[in-house]
Amino acid sequence: MAAITLSADERSALRARHPDLFSKDPLRRLAAPLAVLAALAYFVFCFFFFDVPSVFSGGKWERAGAYMADWYSWEATPRFRFKNDGIEVEWTRSLLGDDPHPDWVIERGANSYTVTFGNAGDRVEIGPGNVVVFVDGAGYRVPISDAGAALPEGAPENFSLKSGRVTVNYGFVGQAEIRNTQVYVRRKFLGWPNFFFDTKSPFFGMSPGEVWTSVTSGQQIDERMPNWQLAINEFLYNTEWQHLDVYNKLLQTIVMAFVGTLFAAVLAFPLSFLAARNITPNRAGNWLMKRGFDFLRSIDTLIWALFFIRGFGPGPIPGIAAIFFTDTGTFGKTYTEALENIDDKQREGVRSVGASPAVVQRYGVVPQVLPVFASQALYFWESNTRGATIIGAVGAGGIGLKLIEAMRTNQDWENVFYMVLLILGVVFVFDNISNALRSRLIGRANVTESR
Repeated sequence: MAAITLSADERSALRARHPDLFSKDPLRRLAAPLAVLAALAYFVFCFFFFDVPSVFSGGKWERAGAYMADWYSWEATPRFRFKNDGIEVEWTRSLLGDDPHPDWVIERGANSYTVTFGNAGDRVEIGPGNVVVFVDGAGYRVPISDAGAALPEGAPENFSLKSGRVTVNYGFVGQAEIRNTQVYVRRKFLGWPNFFFDTKSPFFGMSPGEVWTSVTSGQQIDERMPNWQLAINEFLYNTEWQHLDVYNKLLQTIVMAFVGTLFAAVLAFPLSFLAARNITPNRAGNWLMKRGFDFLRSIDTLIWALFFIRGFGPGPIPGIAAIFFTDTGTFGKTYTEALENIDDKQREGVRSVGASPAVVQRYGVVPQVLPVFASQALYFWESNTRGATIIGAVGAGGIGLKLIEAMRTNQDWENVFYMVLLILGVVFVFDNISNALRSRLIGRANVTESR
């Protein structure tokens, strides 16, 4: 193809007709680089304003691994107290029963015990006022006096001393803390040994096969009920895991999210018609309704929850009210915007046959916006299932309250992990249900539009 050559007059005329193409503003050319530099400068400012380096350097990162291990493991914590030239063994919050005899605690005669940590080379031999610690087969006698315990000579790095207490850390398997009055052992194992049945249950310690045999063909344990019913009761009323209470709280959270979202969607539906300028041509009414929506949604759900808890007390009702108030404002805004962007041709078509205003809205407006309204409601229902956990933590009931109670003990991290898994499962299920329903609604809307 031959090149087209323009004369000077033609080029001048072309520049005059399209000045934006030939003479770009220098600021526009620099807009993108300046925006990137401004964003970087802002991040640098925030980095030092919030003193991020000090936060990271002062963080106790060694605790993170211990906390994570507590999620999927359990501890046995026997205390070997020195009393009257003897040793008294005390089990603190034992998950092994009232009088356990685990194979890792060996009684070597009167007032003499050996605690093993994974292998015979890592162990602690305990006698009255006499403690010998073995690390990789090497023994270290810990000096004990009235002032406390002291580090032995040549102690390796896993020994530490603080306030007269010698701690020997064997890694994940546990540690031993030696004092002048006792030896406190923390022995750690993988799993949750009492997840199904607590130590007082007749099924505790049974393998899955033994439990199945007992509930199907075993001798009846409780004359008041068959073994299968007893097993279910023992599981639900497990004193350590409290399965029934956890499930009830989880159901409260689900109901709280569903009812609050439903009420908000139902109320916002008619109010959005009053706020839409093309539906209700009243500027004062439109303005007041939109500002009302702004007020409701500008206050976070958590703040509404605290407000209603103050008025009605703890429980799911404040949680439902908090979701209802916040979502009414959010739904009102999104519904109003959807109404103000409808195609007026359908309304005009229905109006042209002499239909009443109510019929015009029913057949000329609602079919256009209903899929959008339902899709928004489903999305917020799924999102509020997560949010209800947070507001439950401040006293609005549900599994959030149960979760925060377990965290406050600083010991029940396995229970925390259990409830987190339940919440993740519920959110996953409802997210998929919501996505499937919204896809069908949006798909039907597209089919209707194409027709």
